[in-house]
Amino acid sequence: MQTVAIPLWLFVLILLFAVVTFASHFLFPSVRWFFRRRMQRAVAKLNERLERPIEPFKLARRYDMIQRLIYDPEVSRAIVEHARTEGIPENVAFEQAKRYAREIVPGFSATAYFGFAIRFAKFLSRSLYRVRLGNFDEAALSAVDKEATVIFVMNHRSNMDYVLVTWLAAERSALSYAVGEWARVWPLSRLIKAMGAYFIRRKSRNDLYRRVLARYVRMATDGGVTQAMFPEGGLSLDGALAQPKLGLLKYIIDERSADARDVVFVPVALNYDRVFEDRILVAAGQKGERRFRARISVVAKFVMKQVWLRLTGQYHRHGYAAVSFGAPISLSQFQRDHPQGTVKHLGKLLLDRIGEEVPVLPVPMVARALLSAEGPMTHKALAATVEQMVETLPKAHVYLPRGDTAYATEVGLRMLKKRNLVQEADGLLTLVKEERPLVAYYAASIEHLFRSRSA
Repeated sequence: MQTVAIPLWLFVLILLFAVVTFASHFLFPSVRWFFRRRMQRAVAKLNERLERPIEPFKLARRYDMIQRLIYDPEVSRAIVEHARTEGIPENVAFEQAKRYAREIVPGFSATAYFGFAIRFAKFLSRSLYRVRLGNFDEAALSAVDKEATVIFVMNHRSNMDYVLVTWLAAERSALSYAVGEWARVWPLSRLIKAMGAYFIRRKSRNDLYRRVLARYVRMATDGGVTQAMFPEGGLSLDGALAQPKLGLLKYIIDERSADARDVVFVPVALNYDRVFEDRILVAAGQKGERRFRARISVVAKFVMKQVWLRLTGQYHRHGYAAVSFGAPISLSQFQRDHPQGTVKHLGKLLLDRIGEEVPVLPVPMVARALLSAEGPMTHKALAATVEQMVETLPKAHVYLPRGDTAYATEVGLRMLKKRNLVQEADGLLTLVKEERPLVAYYAASIEHLFRSRSA
């Protein structure tokens, strides 16, 4: 036997490599298997109480989904076509597609979603607003085919939309959102992916990117993943419903096979007494551009102010927030009833159905009443105008605190005065001139209901 002498540092390095090799080949797979088995049992138990169980597609490992997406025949053809069009090697085009797939594909965590996100969404919603559920047909939603892919289609008023609907739909299933570039900021991006959301570049002109995105959306839809999307494509800048953007709808419908599972759209309408981004959105609308971004200093200042008010006992919630769910719309039924119907026709139908369900809250009602006056308004005239508005609308649309129109008028006016949007002198109410666009923003959220009634 011969003894070999080696330096201590080399012995330590060899030992370290041995430990890493042992862990990667024996320990880590066992640990991963152990936790994955625990997760599978937890998800199975969770699915027993969900109306729509979480589909295997959503629970697949993110790495596996990325591989499945980039090696999909349609994506492979898109890679070859992109390489030929751009005059680049196919391996370069493949790496681009892989980068897009990594950007799009989420890494859903049932633990993060149901263990943290739902509780936080409920706490945040109730802390900021008095949340009310508007029109809700439990029987119609429960009657939706269990094999169908359900897609909640919503108007986009605020980033709080994600929070409210995530919580209110928690008993039905886990939602997969399409989120824009605003959320691609670390560590927010990691959290959002864990919630099952996927990122989209709304203004991308890259054909390869669009093909990869389209294929992922189609795969998720075929896989039965419950989704949530905003047909308007972005936040409303003027408070009113915008024309539908058809990109995601087109991806869902295009190349849908005859034997594919049905897709059922559920219209969801939201409205608020206070939208926290309102000034940013109105300013962007006045400039005629969508390039708006809240500074982190502004957000931090707002949060600190709310915390201080709560600590000093001066905190009050920011009015009411309400969500209504409309009657489900089957894609198969739509195509049977409208053989010549296009994606554009479907988009218009969905926006119309969303518009029909928009809740009418105190601030939008009072804002519309004040804007209708040619000059200063008395309290009595304001109450009479709101009363007349309420009488012209179906009761299902209107939320009246305490069931009292006079009290609802008082609540809405108090909110506007608190934000210095309305002044009162000698018993007369006057809109602050510089703040009229902001008041009009809230009035616009319900204006379409009165136009449709008069028509």
